[in-house]
Amino acid sequence: MKTKLTAIFLMFMGLVFWNCTDEASSSSSDTARLRIQLTDAPFPYDMISEANVTIFKIEARYTDDGDGDMDEGMGMDDGEGEGRPFITLFDEELDVNLLELTNGVTETLVDTEVPAGEYDLIRVYVRGVNVVTKDSTVYNLKVPSGPQTGIKVFIDPPLVVAGGLSADLLLDFDVSRSFVARGNIKKESFNGFIFKPVIKVSNLTTAGTLAGNVFTTVQDSTGTITTPGLEGAQIALFAADTLNTTTFTDVDGNYMVMGLDPGAYNVEVQLEGYESQTAEGITIVAGNKTVQDFELVAVPEP
Repeated sequence: MKTKLTAIFLMFMGLVFWNCTDEASSSSSDTARLRIQLTDAPFPYDMISEANVTIFKIEARYTDDGDGDMDEGMGMDDGEGEGRPFITLFDEELDVNLLELTNGVTETLVDTEVPAGEYDLIRVYVRGVNVVTKDSTVYNLKVPSGPQTGIKVFIDPPLVVAGGLSADLLLDFDVSRSFVARGNIKKESFNGFIFKPVIKVSNLTTAGTLAGNVFTTVQDSTGTITTPGLEGAQIALFAADTLNTTTFTDVDGNYMVMGLDPGAYNVEVQLEGYESQTAEGITIVAGNKTVQDFELVAVPEP
């Protein structure tokens, strides 16, 4: 299951949304609030209806040097990383269809108090992975390491959680790269999928979002003009002539790309039956959402 743009999908997976909100009376508090949400990079395969995972535990590695005087209730255990402690953030089962998490839709996984300090690694434990096609065929997949050691998601630079404040971490589970088709799904040679989990993280303290609508203009025989949104248009973002990421519009023609580094991007929109369009020098600002709409013109009939 490959597309020519598979290798450049966002992050979602992965992004870190670091939002300094004052939720305590003092910034010198020993704890802070950490929220973790889950989303998914675009998965534009019209023959797939579900890409399911069961998440049953999430841990974060605490890197601050200290005297070890931390709450026992934090569920810490010594793991990899030179004895640095891992804090259990989530310890229950949650079934997620990753295809439902696109264009800004997220699933909140964690909302809890954690020790203030620095975190450089998240471990996500999964099982029950399967893909369901539109004809209801279910492909159950083996998890290479998820149930045993967790899927490791490194945070670079590390996430600093300030005392008395809150931090929001957004994990982007890249379905298009995580579920690899064995053969061509549209041919008899197709033989299911291989699960190679890809989860990305980026710090949204220094990142922004691009969103907008892709539409066309239609005039009927009575002269009435409408501007319907176009579903399935491919949005490709280029930074310094390098393809950075892509997404696809929803049923209303809306799109959203999160976790973009600040700077200028060229944005190209393509949809079969319409002339492609490019907007150059779209500026992404840290912590802000840039809105850019596109009007496509239908290709004249021969």
